[in-house]
Amino acid sequence: MASILRDRILGSSKRHSLGGSKRHDEFQKPMQHQQQQVYPVEDLPTPFGDLGTNLSDSELRETAYEILVSACRSTGTRPLTYIPQSEKADRAPAIAPSASLQRSLSSSASRVKKALGLKTTSSKRRSGGGGGESVSQGRVKKAVTAGELMRVQMRVSEQTDSRIRRALLRVAAGQLGRRIESIVLPLELLQQFKSLDFPNQQEYEAWQRRNLKVLEAGLLLHPHLPLEKTDTAAQRLRQIIRGALEKPLETGKHNESMQALRSVVTTLACRSFDGSASDTCHWADGFPLNLRLYQMLLDACFDISEETTIIEEVDEVLELIKKTWVILGLNQKLHNLCFSWVLFHRYVVTGQVESDLLFASNNLLIEVEKDAKAITDPVDSKVLSSTLSLVLGWAEKRLLAYRDTFHSGTIESMQSVVSLGVLSAKILVEDLSREYRKKRKEVNVTFERVETYIRSSLRTAFAQKMEKVNSSKRISKNQNSPLPALSILAQETSELALNEKEIFSPILKRWHPLAAGVAVATLHSCYGNELKQFITDISELTPDAIQVLRAADKLEKDLVQIAVEDAVDSEDGGKSIIREMPPYEAEAVIANLVKSWIKTRVDRLKEWTDRNLQQEVWNPRANKDRFAPSAVEVLRIIDETLDAFFLLPIPMHPVLLPELMTGFDRCLQHYILKAKSGCGTRNTYIPSMPALTRCSTGSRFHGVFKKKEKSQTIHKRKSQVGTSNGDNSFGIPQLCVRINTLQQLRTELGVLDKRTIAHLENAECTYADNIENEMGKRFELSANACVEGIQQLCEAIAYKIIFHELSHVLWDGLYVGEVSSSRIEPFLQELERNLEIISSTVHDRVRTRVITDVMKASFDGFLLVLLAGGPSRAFTQQDSEIIKEDFKFLTDLFWSNGDGLPADLINKFSAKVKSILPLLCSSTESLVEQFRHLVLETYGSSAKSKLQLPPTSGQWDPTEPNTILRVLCYRNDETAAKFLKKTYNLPKKLNNAGF
Repeated sequence: MASILRDRILGSSKRHSLGGSKRHDEFQKPMQHQQQQVYPVEDLPTPFGDLGTNLSDSELRETAYEILVSACRSTGTRPLTYIPQSEKADRAPAIAPSASLQRSLSSSASRVKKALGLKTTSSKRRSGGGGGESVSQGRVKKAVTAGELMRVQMRVSEQTDSRIRRALLRVAAGQLGRRIESIVLPLELLQQFKSLDFPNQQEYEAWQRRNLKVLEAGLLLHPHLPLEKTDTAAQRLRQIIRGALEKPLETGKHNESMQALRSVVTTLACRSFDGSASDTCHWADGFPLNLRLYQMLLDACFDISEETTIIEEVDEVLELIKKTWVILGLNQKLHNLCFSWVLFHRYVVTGQVESDLLFASNNLLIEVEKDAKAITDPVDSKVLSSTLSLVLGWAEKRLLAYRDTFHSGTIESMQSVVSLGVLSAKILVEDLSREYRKKRKEVNVTFERVETYIRSSLRTAFAQKMEKVNSSKRISKNQNSPLPALSILAQETSELALNEKEIFSPILKRWHPLAAGVAVATLHSCYGNELKQFITDISELTPDAIQVLRAADKLEKDLVQIAVEDAVDSEDGGKSIIREMPPYEAEAVIANLVKSWIKTRVDRLKEWTDRNLQQEVWNPRANKDRFAPSAVEVLRIIDETLDAFFLLPIPMHPVLLPELMTGFDRCLQHYILKAKSGCGTRNTYIPSMPALTRCSTGSRFHGVFKKKEKSQTIHKRKSQVGTSNGDNSFGIPQLCVRINTLQQLRTELGVLDKRTIAHLENAECTYADNIENEMGKRFELSANACVEGIQQLCEAIAYKIIFHELSHVLWDGLYVGEVSSSRIEPFLQELERNLEIISSTVHDRVRTRVITDVMKASFDGFLLVLLAGGPSRAFTQQDSEIIKEDFKFLTDLFWSNGDGLPADLINKFSAKVKSILPLLCSSTESLVEQFRHLVLETYGSSAKSKLQLPPTSGQWDPTEPNTILRVLCYRNDETAAKFLKKTYNLPKKLNNAGF
C-alpha cells in the first residue's frame, strides 16, 4: 500500500533518488508494522493561490534551490573561489565555498523533531561519524555536509548544482560588496550563462524561459508593491518576455536586449513605498510567489525515499532554509504557518497514515495562534485566513460526522484533527474577525465548534440508526414483529449514547467539559422529534403507543443519567444541558393524545351540526314535542362522546374534562346561533316612520284619491303575502319550532351536567367534588345564547305577525278613510288566528312570553297608526270614542275572559296607549296651547317668535311635544290646519313633505 501511495503522490520522484530500488525496499519496512487505517488519497488546493503562470513544481524547486544557494553563499566568510567539476569529486569535503553549506551534519538528536513531537528514526538511519556513510543510505555516497544534503533532498543534479555555483562566482566577481538582496538573481543568471553551458540548446532555452517566467511572476504578476496600470516599465517588461518566449533572448553583457531587460527589471525591482530608489531588490518576496518557493524548500525536510518521514537532519536543513527569508520577505510567523501547512498537506496526500505529521502540524499551529494577534499586515492576514480556512474545511469534513471517520483504533488521530479544527476556527474568529472583536467577545469559539461537531455527528449517527431500524421493519413487516419501530430505535439510541460516552467523549472533554452531556442532549432531541411525529400520526391510545411511550421513558432516564454524571464537576452542575432536555412526560403525551381525540370529536360534531342545519326545515309535526330533530341528534352525539371519553384508559379524566365540556359548549352555541340566524329582530319588521304632513278639512278622501289609496293598499297586501309564503323555514310555525328547540337545549344542559358528575363518581375520581362545584360555570356560552336566542325569536315572531303578516289589516287598513268604516275587527280576527297557532305550537314554558311580546307589538302598531299613520288617516275629536272602544277590544283579546294573559301584565304594557288616548279627546285649542307651552318650555322662543319644530323621538308620551304635534297633524278640523300652516307650513300631501 505504501508503495502505491508513493507512486501516486510523488510520481517519478524515485528516479531522482540515488539509491534506487534497493533503498526503496528498505524504507518500506518501517511502514509494515503500523496497523493504521489508510484513507483514500486526496489532494488539497494550495492556500497561497495560483501563480497565474505555467511554472511547474520542478521549475519552482530549481528556482528555490538557486535562491537557497545564493542566500547561503552571501552569509559565508570565506573568499568565493571556483573549483572545476573534475577536481570537485576528489576534494568534496574541503571545497564547500560557504560556511553554512559546508557545515558537517550533526549526529545529535533533532531539537526540531522533539519540539514538534515527532519520533526520531533509528540510529541505523543516521551517520556513524563525520566522514562515514551517507546520512540516508541510497541518497548519495559520502553526503556529509548540509549543502550536499539539500541538493539531494531537492533533487538537483550535481551538474546543475555546479553550474549554479559557477554562475554565482561570476556574479560575485562582478558585484563585489553587494548583498544578495540587492541583486535580482534570475537577471544575473541570465547574463552569466550561454547555451554552451548546457548539454543542449533545448535545455538552455527551457532554463532561460524558466527565469523569464520567474521574473514575470515576481515583478509583474505578484510584485512586492502594487503596479500602476500605466507603468511603462511593466509594459516594456511584458513585451520583452513575450518576445523572448518566442525567440531566445541574447544575453551578452553589452547586448542591447539584455541592457533593456536589466533596465526595466531594475526599475521594477527597486521600487519603494515612498517612491525613492531602494538598495533592496524585490523580485521574489511578493505573495504568493514567495510562499510557493518557500514551500518547495520546506518539502526538502521530508525523506525522498519515505515521503511520510522527516529527515533526522531537519535542524541543519531548516537553518539553511531560513537564510532565504531576506530574499523571500518572510519571518518566523510566516515560517511557522507555512511549515504547519506543509506537514498537514503531506499527511493528507500520503493517505493519512502518519499521525505524527498531523500532531506536528498542530503543534506549529499553536505557535501560529500565539503570533496571530500581532499580525497587522493585510497580506499576512490573507495568507493566514486562506490557510486556516483550508485546514478547517478539511477537519470539519471529518469532525461533523466523526463517528463515520474515527473508531476506537484511530481515536488518537482524532485528537489532533479536533485540535486543528478548533485552533483554526479560533484564530479565524478571535484574531482575524473584526466583528468578533467588536460584538462577540463573550462567545467561546472552542465550545461552539466542538459542540457543533458533537451535535452534527450524533444527528448523523441517529439518522443512520433510524434508517437501519426502518429497513429492518420493512423487511420483517410480514413477520408480525412484536416491537414498534420507535421502541427498537429507543434501544439503539441508548446503546449509541453509551458508546459515545466510552469512546469519544473522553477525547472531546478536553475542549468541552460537557461533551457527553451535549451528545445525549442531541440524541434526546432527535428521538423527541421522532416521538412527536409518532404522536402526531396517531389519533387514539393503542398498545403500540403505550410500548413506544414506555421505551421513550426508559431512554430518557438513561440519557439524563449520563448527562448528570458528566456534569458532576461543571460550574452549573449540568443545568444548562438538562434545560435542553425537556421531559418526554408520558402522561403529558397521553393527555395530548386525548386532547387530539377531543378536538377530532368536537370538530366532527360541528361539521355534522352545519350539515344537518342546512337540511333542517323546522317542521312543527316532526315530533310530538315540536322541536327540531337536528337538536335531538346533537344531544345524542354529545352523550355518546361523553360516554366514550370516560371509557378511555387514562387516569386524568378530571383534568381533561373541562376541555371536552368547552368543546361541547361551543358546538351548542354554534347550533343556537345558526338556529336564530336569518329570523330577523324587532327592527326588521317595524315600518319606517312616514314624513310629517297635515290633514285638510276640505278633503275626506273622496273620489280619485280614495281609489288611488285603495289600489295601493291592495298592491301592498299582495306583495306582503307573497313575501310571507316565500320561505317556509321562516314562517310563524317554523319560528315557534326554533323557540321550542332552544328551550329544549336549555333544559338538556342541566341534564348533561348531572350525567357528567355521575360519570366522575363512578370513576372514583378524587376531583369529583371540585368538578361538581364548578359545573355552574359549564355551558356558559350556550346557556347565554339560549336566553338571547329565545328573546330575539319571541320579538321576531311578535313584530313579524303585527307588521308583516297582518300589515294589510293594520298598517294598510285600520282607520284608513272613515274611522267608523275601517275599525279594528278585521285585525283582531287575523290576530286571534295567529295566537291560536302560537298556543298550539310553542312550548308551554315560553308560550306566555311569546304572546306577551305579540301584545306589546300590537300596542306599538296601534300607536303607530294613530300618530304616524301617514296622510291617508285623519281623526276628529269625536272619533276618539271609537278608538278607545277598539283598543279595549284589543286588550280583551289578550285577556280572553281570564283565560289569556294576566290582567296586571296587560295593564302594565297598555299604560302608554291609555296615556295617549286622552289627547284624541282634547279640543284642538287646548292641544295647541299645551303644545306651545311644552315647546317654549323645552326649546324657548326663536328670533322670529316662531315655535321650533320638535324632533321625532319615537317614544310616545302625552307630555312630549312631538306626540302632541302628531295628534294635531292628524286632527281633521280647520283650527289645526291653520295652526300647522302658519306655524310650520306643513304640506297637505305626502309628496311635498320633507320632515
